[in-house]
Amino acid sequence: MRIDILTLFPPMFEGPLTESLLSRAQQRGLLNVKIHNIRDHTQDRHRQADDTPYGGGPGMVMKPEPIFKAVESVIREQDAVSPTEPRIILMCPQGERLTQNRAIDLSKNEHLIIICGRYEGIDERVRENLVTDEISIGDYVLTGGEIPAMVLVDAVARHVPGVLGDEESLKNESFYEGLLDFPHYTRPEEFNGSRVPKTLLSGNHGEVRQWRRRKQLKRTLYLRPDLLAKAELGEEDRSLLGEIVLEEEKK
Repeated sequence: MRIDILTLFPPMFEGPLTESLLSRAQQRGLLNVKIHNIRDHTQDRHRQADDTPYGGGPGMVMKPEPIFKAVESVIREQDAVSPTEPRIILMCPQGERLTQNRAIDLSKNEHLIIICGRYEGIDERVRENLVTDEISIGDYVLTGGEIPAMVLVDAVARHVPGVLGDEESLKNESFYEGLLDFPHYTRPEEFNGSRVPKTLLSGNHGEVRQWRRRKQLKRTLYLRPDLLAKAELGEEDRSLLGEIVLEEEKK
């Protein structure tokens, strides 16, 4: 998968992309992430990528020309190697909320282009005539789209085949099936007076599986009940939920 990030602040990406899983994925050729400075596509000696808004008001607005030229340059570069239909993503507060399912969907694309907004926003003509997707990482405002872009790349990259060493670990993560994750334990068996649950030490895989599922359902029920309404639950899940509710009522 190729991911191109268009930004006014390329150095912000040096740490997140050169460490851990994302770094290894690039070294193995599973992921190709390139950072592009939008100012390189300006036409004046001051490399101005923003201007005052029409109609007045505070702040500056990112100009459309450098962004269009940057996207066109990236597409030409990719087409010379292997023509693709890229998803062009704008990171912005009014975009669709990033979810696990959204990350999985985007991971199936060969090429993503991510535009990082700044200042008061981006000229609306970029959104109307260039962008295919608008994504937000939450209902709050940051100083720019760079950190959200990092979040998006990390969330998507995990689902690119081969990026994770153990593909099965994806299936046990929070939100994979619409539920929160179960508790995890490792050595030592006892720490500060707190012991690992006996079920996890039993060696009985059936009991361990049911214990974990029960914990997933309980956590989701009390921490994120909204997720249960969307989750695909089997007969065993509904039975376990009934037991959990009865137990809590007896307390």
